Amino acid sequence: MRAIQAKSYGGPEVLELVDLPVPVPGPDEVLVRVVAAGTNPVDWKARAGYVSDWFGGGPYIWGWDVSGVVESVGAGVTGFQPGDAVFGMPRFPALAGGYAEYVAAPAAHLIQKPDHLDHVRAAALPLAGLTALQILDLAGVRAGQRVLVTAAAGGVGHLAVQLAKERGAHVLGTARAANHDFLRGLGVDEPIDYTAVDVAGAVPDVDVVLDSVGAHDLLRTVRPGGTMVTFSSGLPDTLKTAADAAGVQALGHLVRPDAAGLARLLDLYEAGRLRVEIARVLPLAEVATAHELLATTRTRGKIVLSL
Repeated sequence: MRAIQAKSYGGPEVLELVDLPVPVPGPDEVLVRVVAAGTNPVDWKARAGYVSDWFGGGPYIWGWDVSGVVESVGAGVTGFQPGDAVFGMPRFPALAGGYAEYVAAPAAHLIQKPDHLDHVRAAALPLAGLTALQILDLAGVRAGQRVLVTAAAGGVGHLAVQLAKERGAHVLGTARAANHDFLRGLGVDEPIDYTAVDVAGAVPDVDVVLDSVGAHDLLRTVRPGGTMVTFSSGLPDTLKTAADAAGVQALGHLVRPDAAGLARLLDLYEAGRLRVEIARVLPLAEVATAHELLATTRTRGKIVLSL
């Protein structure tokens, strides 16, 4: 099979197109022929070595979001059979090998893909969608709350905005002015141009901040009794200490595989209440371009690799 492999950490140039043996599914696993693979900021950060403590020695095949067709099933698998279309985010944060023509994945980390959800959007949804869903659950976002979403036009942000609106929240979202019409189309009540104003000083009385960019100064926007969830990295002790002093709950979160959560997202998509924005679709061999675009932090929606 073709795969994108990196023998070491480094820049996009370490990503190489190689031929490798097709993996063999173990017990409770399925072999998926990948049709599309999603990309996420964690992909380029992992490649660059920012989370090297998560992984052992190389070589590495990055990528977690996959959508494709079951080729074969391992012992004990009863929920899928060859020919089934499936999608999911297997193994995260362990290596899943998503940038490849075949992936062996735990059956429990995948769900059936309906015909009317194309493989590109299915591959774009799992990691970003589950992150958004899990942090909203963690923060207990509910109707009437003021919720501030950073990088609201990005992969996680544009989904978090819609999920917060689905719960009846009043949503504020940060983005460059060029993306404000896009944000309004998603339901954002107050788009904020972070390049033009000091967001931390301009936005008062927020109930929940969903922070994907490490903007810890946004703690100042949260009212006492509110919540700040940061998911770009771990929860720093300094932020936790400052939050405790301000009477704010500070939480960190790392997304986890969740088939039931994927099913919830799929239900919203099928009902027309969740939109998945695709910024670019690139061939597998151009994954380095995808990483370069992701690292700019200015991508609207998701970048997907087509196999």
